[in-house]
Amino acid sequence: TPSVEEGATHGHMSTRNLPTVLVAVDTPSVEEARALVERLRGAGVGYKIGLEFFSANGIAGVQRVLDGAPDTPFFLDLKFHDIPNTVAGAIRAVSAARPAIVNVHAAGGEAMMRAAVSAAREGALAVGAEPPLVIAVTILTSMDDADLVAVGQQPPVVEQVVRLAKLAQACGLDGVVCSAKELPAIRAACGNAFVTIVPGIRSTGGEIGDQKRVVTPAQAIADGATFLVIGRPITQAPDAKQAAIDIVASITR
Repeated sequence: TPSVEEGATHGHMSTRNLPTVLVAVDTPSVEEARALVERLRGAGVGYKIGLEFFSANGIAGVQRVLDGAPDTPFFLDLKFHDIPNTVAGAIRAVSAARPAIVNVHAAGGEAMMRAAVSAAREGALAVGAEPPLVIAVTILTSMDDADLVAVGQQPPVVEQVVRLAKLAQACGLDGVVCSAKELPAIRAACGNAFVTIVPGIRSTGGEIGDQKRVVTPAQAIADGATFLVIGRPITQAPDAKQAAIDIVASITR
């Protein structure tokens, strides 16, 4: 199983033992999510649990999905964006689920991001867990230059991504969610120890779906991605476990 070589910054959970591939749990159904985790047992992957599932099922639902595999690492992808005290409270609350990775919107600003880092440590301490990696969302991967203009931000996307990544790093966060196409610029600005989580990963020839900036798993790893979030190429494959194993193999050659 490929996993990240370097430890993360700021004393948070080491990336060393976390799997490179995080499978997107894109369902509101606890039963479907449990079945997916069961099908993929032994494939050497972690999971990304997002807003749809969490809104439907909460922490209890997350725990039910993983109770058959309690040591399975997961990224709780809720993208908190609110005033600092509210974000801190939310991160402390989700610490009960023991996520390996949590995230916030970098656009929430410095005070909010610093509050998130402190809360992640406090929440983990309260439940006897290692603090999760705290990751910033820069620009949603569904957005392109025209979308930035429409919301009053300055394109090109890559410059805004780098601006927000540098701010997140200065605030003590462990890394960012980004497109693979922004990886070289982020690596140049933030160094090799900064964690990068890349969604929008599709197998060669796969559907682009609703994310506009996409690459293959091998390309993303070659560009310096730390973690890959992969959904449909695994979850909608005729044999999900084999698809996961094949993707893991494709990035370790």
